[in-house]
Amino acid sequence: MKNQSQKSPVKFIIAGVIVLATVAWLALSASGDSKQYYVTIGELQQLGNRAYTRHLRVAGNVQPGSINHVGTNATFTLVEQGKLLRVNYQGAEPPPDSFKDDAQALAIGTYGRDGVFHATQLQAKCASKYAPAAKPSAAPTGNVAKLNN
Repeated sequence: MKNQSQKSPVKFIIAGVIVLATVAWLALSASGDSKQYYVTIGELQQLGNRAYTRHLRVAGNVQPGSINHVGTNATFTLVEQGKLLRVNYQGAEPPPDSFKDDAQALAIGTYGRDGVFHATQLQAKCASKYAPAAKPSAAPTGNVAKLNN
């Protein structure tokens, strides 16, 4: 007569394999949607058809005078090493306060066949805010009295 407290280890092994396989499948299928590739404007323009199927992050400086801001949306041009990229931002939030001419910006979204980058997220920092402080002059100009004697 078999003791009921002894169960076949095969059942536990099969159940464990099923659980592990399910977790692995969920992890792999979810990771494909959240991948973002960081590319420069030059690399984006060289990707060809692959550029249209990927979620991308592109950085550059905002070209002065190119910002057209309406509500939470904005269109502007990014510049990086002489290459230009037109960006259409349509996000749930308005562009950050630091989003201005010559600011460094990071656009997150997809590249359209129309040649425009369609961003759903936008990050910016003002270049002048992070620039090193100007050095003070070494010595004041004018007459300086000698204290010898």
